[in-house]
Formats: sequence, structure tokens, C-alpha cells
Amino acid sequence: MTFTLRPLDPLKDAELLHSWVTHPKAAFWMMQDAGLEDVERAYMEIAADEHHHALLGLHGGEPVFLMEQYDPAHRELVGLYEPRPGDVGMHFLVAPTDTPVHGFTKAVITAVLAHLFEDPATRRVVVEPDVRNTAVHALNAAVGFVPEREIQKPEKKALLSFCTREQFEKAVSA
Repeated sequence: MTFTLRPLDPLKDAELLHSWVTHPKAAFWMMQDAGLEDVERAYMEIAADEHHHALLGLHGGEPVFLMEQYDPAHRELVGLYEPRPGDVGMHFLVAPTDTPVHGFTKAVITAVLAHLFEDPATRRVVVEPDVRNTAVHALNAAVGFVPEREIQKPEKKALLSFCTREQFEKAVSA
């Protein structure tokens, strides 16, 4: 599957994003009760943040996933682990659909990691999904993530996990 990425436009894409982040399948995104203005505001803040970026993933020209990358030394994980040079934090959300395609979400996370590792400065991708999100833990493992430990974030208990370039390449070539 081939995906392209483009920067998220917080105003033009807010309605689409709102429909995604408030969908019951996006419960772990923690924006279930967000209004359209809340989504606009949240993504305007990301757009203005030098340490956090949001991209839309397109398939056949249609938006199908949201990807965020952040610098864990400055956002999300400050004080919760010791960041290393080359660490990049990541979140992703696949658009809800009534017609799921087998393997689609794995193709998305593979494309997200491939994009992050295109940057030679990226040595390790860091994720911190909710400990209860077993579906994403399985996906993460399938692309090379190794859980390190549970951490307590202000909004959730999270499973801190890491994936090096080598772990990713080994997982996707297996």
C-alpha cells in the first residue's frame, strides 16, 4: 500500500479530524467530548510548536490517517524517561471506517515508521500508548517496538516502548 504525507492544516482539516477523534474507535485519543473548536485549538497549538508536528496520511489522495511526531525531550515525556539523541516520539490514528481492510493499520504504522526513519538523525522511535490499548501494543510489536516499562502520565498509565531503526528493519523484512 502506498501512502503520501502532507502537513495538517488545523483549520481546513479540523472538521475531518473532529469526526475521527470523537469516533468511538478513537477512545484512546482522549478527545471523545471535544468540540470542533477544541480540535482546531489543539492542532493550532501543534502547528505553532517547533517540537511537535502533525501530518495527514493519504491513500489514493484521500486522508486516511493522522500522524504526530514530537521531540520527547521537550513534549509528552519530559521527566518520565531519559531521552537519547535521535529519539522521536510518535502518535498515529487511523480514520474510522465501516469497511475495514485487513492489514491496513499495520501498513499505516509501517509507513509512519518508514517516514520517521527516512531522517538519518532518527535513531529510535518512542511511543507511550495507554496500557489498556492491547490492539496497538500488538501492532507496535509487529513493527519492532519493545516495551520498556509502564509510566504514569498526567492523563493515563502508558506503556513506554522503543523501536530502533534496526528493530524496525528486522521486523518488516521478516
